[in-house]
Amino acid sequence: MRSFAGIEAVLFDLDGTLIDSAPDLGAAADQMRTDRGLPPLPLEHYRPMAGAGARGMIGVAFGLRPEDPGYNELREEFMANYERCMTQRTYAFDGVVELVEALLQRELAWGVVTNKIERFTLPLTGAMPLFASARAIVAGDTTPHPKPHPAPLFEAARRLGLDPQRCLYVGDDERDIVAGLAAGMGTVAATYGYLGQKNDVSGWGAHALIHAPGELLQLIELA
Repeated sequence: MRSFAGIEAVLFDLDGTLIDSAPDLGAAADQMRTDRGLPPLPLEHYRPMAGAGARGMIGVAFGLRPEDPGYNELREEFMANYERCMTQRTYAFDGVVELVEALLQRELAWGVVTNKIERFTLPLTGAMPLFASARAIVAGDTTPHPKPHPAPLFEAARRLGLDPQRCLYVGDDERDIVAGLAAGMGTVAATYGYLGQKNDVSGWGAHALIHAPGELLQLIELA
C-alpha cells in the first residue's frame, strides 16, 4: 500500500467519509413516501445512494431520474424535508474524531470538500463540534463546478495556502478520486462509505484504500 510523503493537509469528502448522514437523508425521502400513502422503506435501501444526495434519495424512493417529469418538484420537497431534519440522526463515523485529533497533533491542516450544497453544508458542519478545527470547507456550489471537476479541490488548497500536491484527498465515491487525481493530489478511497453505484473500489484508480478512518494515519506515518 502506498504511503504519502510531504503531505501538509488532508481534505475529506463529507457524507460517507467523515459523517454518516444516510439516516437523515433517508428519513427526508421516506417522509415523501409516507405523505403519499406509500409504505416506508428500510434505511438499507437508501444508504448505498446517500452520497448522491437528492438525486440518489429520490431515485430510491420513487425510481425517478432528474430528466423525468415531476422530478424537480420532488427535489424541492426533499430539500425542504432534509433542511428540517439534517442534524437529528447524523453522526461522525467511529474513529473520525480520533483521526482529526491525530492530524492536529501532527500539525497537519484538514478540511472538507463536498458536493453537498452550501445551504446544507454550512449549517450542518456548523452544528457539529468536529468541524471547528477545519481550515477549509468547500461545498458543491462554492465553485462553478462540483466534483468530479477539480475546481473545489483547488479552492480548498488555495484557502489552505498550499500547493495541491501537498494535499491528500479522501473520499468514498469514484468522483472523489477522479477529482483528486485531476487536482494532482494523493487520493485515498474510503471503502467503509456509501460507495454509490460503482462500488468496485479497486477500479477507481485511487493511490490507496482504507477500510476504517484510523487506517489513514498508517499511510501518513509510514511516509
